[in-house]
Amino acid sequence: MTKEAEKKPGRDAAVSLREITKETLRPFLNMKVSKPQEEMVANNAVSIAQAHFEEKAWFRGIYADETPVGFIMLFDDPEEPVYFLWRLMVAEEFQGMGYGRKAVDHLVEYVKTRPDAKELLVSHVKELPGNPGPFYEKLGFEYTGKEDHGELVMRLPLR
Repeated sequence: MTKEAEKKPGRDAAVSLREITKETLRPFLNMKVSKPQEEMVANNAVSIAQAHFEEKAWFRGIYADETPVGFIMLFDDPEEPVYFLWRLMVAEEFQGMGYGRKAVDHLVEYVKTRPDAKELLVSHVKELPGNPGPFYEKLGFEYTGKEDHGELVMRLPLR
């Protein structure tokens, strides 16, 4: 087994959400999704830049054990209150390992601690093949019947 293969986390890896700092930034900027997914999720560099200009953005790196594997961002507005899963990306080589599901589970736990949090919202483009709708449905999200900028809105009730 090569050293690189030894380093790659497995399905049983502990998933955590961690602050991205100037020391940990580079791996997140270099992450890629598959070609078809590029139309569905913004590049992490764009997301991180947007987050720095939106005071209601809360973002974290997704780690599997000690390996950076993805990115998650929340629109966090306790004054409204609105909690919206703004971005979720898992790098192509780490997809299918359950890391995205575990990251959303951690995000849900975080949102439950926010003032008056009753639901977590997310949206996706409906026309694109391979859209994440079925993934979100497996996590308990339901379609609301609403659209936001041409995207279908889903909600996860927080009980």
